Amino acid sequence: MSEDDKRDPLQRMRAYRLACELVRESWEDAEKLTHHRTMEKISSQLYAAVGSIVANLGEGYAHSSGKDRARIFEYALGSTRESIAWFRSAEPVLGSAVVAKRLEKLDEIRRMLMAIIPRERDRLIRASKR
Repeated sequence: MSEDDKRDPLQRMRAYRLACELVRESWEDAEKLTHHRTMEKISSQLYAAVGSIVANLGEGYAHSSGKDRARIFEYALGSTRESIAWFRSAEPVLGSAVVAKRLEKLDEIRRMLMAIIPRERDRLIRASKR
């Protein structure tokens, strides 16, 4: 982690850190999948879905209202569920041990988002200007 990353408050969000780890790991997974003709499309879908988790968490964290955050975190949750499906589809090539490790992280992200989203819906981060 760079010094800039250490100063970024988003780095305190465990779901974000896990998603960043998954992006790095899924690059190698996607590369491995591209060598199997039947898995080429799964490769790109898997990598895009995992990348979408990181992107949506980062964007959601930047929004000032809890409702906006909740909505964008819901997108991250959808991408998390999509990633689970793609990793399960890739198991014949990646192997059950690799897929189990990825699913463990995705399941942790899913559980965290399921707890975060309802809390964010009722949260006001900045006072409204009236």
